[in-house]
Amino acid sequence: MKVLVVGAGAVGGYFGGRLVEAGRDVSFLVRERRRRELQEQGLGIKSVHGDWHGAVTTLVTGESAPTFDLVLLSVKAYYLEAAIRDLTPYVGDHTLILPLLNGIAHLDRLREAFGEERVVGGLCFIETTLNAQGEVEQYSHRHDLFYGALSPSQQERMAQLDETFVGIRAGVYRSDDILREMWKKYLFIATFSGITSLMGSAIGPIREVRGGLESLRRLLSDIVQAASIREPKMVLQLEEEVRQTLEQLTPSMKSSMLRDMEKGNAVEVDHLHGFLLDLAGPKMDLPLLHAVVARLQGYERERIGE
Repeated sequence: MKVLVVGAGAVGGYFGGRLVEAGRDVSFLVRERRRRELQEQGLGIKSVHGDWHGAVTTLVTGESAPTFDLVLLSVKAYYLEAAIRDLTPYVGDHTLILPLLNGIAHLDRLREAFGEERVVGGLCFIETTLNAQGEVEQYSHRHDLFYGALSPSQQERMAQLDETFVGIRAGVYRSDDILREMWKKYLFIATFSGITSLMGSAIGPIREVRGGLESLRRLLSDIVQAASIREPKMVLQLEEEVRQTLEQLTPSMKSSMLRDMEKGNAVEVDHLHGFLLDLAGPKMDLPLLHAVVARLQGYERERIGE
């Protein structure tokens, strides 16, 4: 398959680079500045699973190219609309789009833009960052990507994805119930990022202080209640598993959202937490979820100077 990776940031750069390393036909859709950087020094990965450095093929928005068989979409949610505009010329009749965004809301938007048959399910578990030299740094054990069909008619195409990902230096797995995996991660991420951002703390101190563990559990309950409007049976089955995971996290762990706030970066409040409030509507009593959204929206207003 001809693969287009939208962006060559920390996540896209890692999985895209691993595909190039394995000899796959990969191009990166990037901004002009990132293209110059990649042309001058190539793409580098520094990882506990093995370093890699090599030349990569790049495209900039509007540049002519044939359509691709697979689009790997790993942008932040607040860049989704721009990414849709940028990648549209490269999407053909048989293109599959594999998004790695957190949450669920992007599926609706991508299906609206490109059609239901083109959008498959996906998620990843990885901690990566770009260093000052533009290299991808990855120092955690997990570097896992999951994908799967969202409709029976997509099942035949999964063999093509299997072939594309086989043998690359990353944990890549096909899921027979990818939507369940996406919801499980969503419940976890929304709760973990929400409570750590609201409290401004790593997870350990939150669980240890008076009322902290109860607040964590109440936020998860709020999120499950809201999500149950969309997937009632599935999310209720997942709640206990997610709760146990949250209560067993290493005490020093911070969410990437809290780390973004500490750096003054944008956060995905509308995509992750605001979407849940939209699902719930105004009558559902969700005090902790409302508090998280208020905190994050207040942060965003202050960040942009409103």
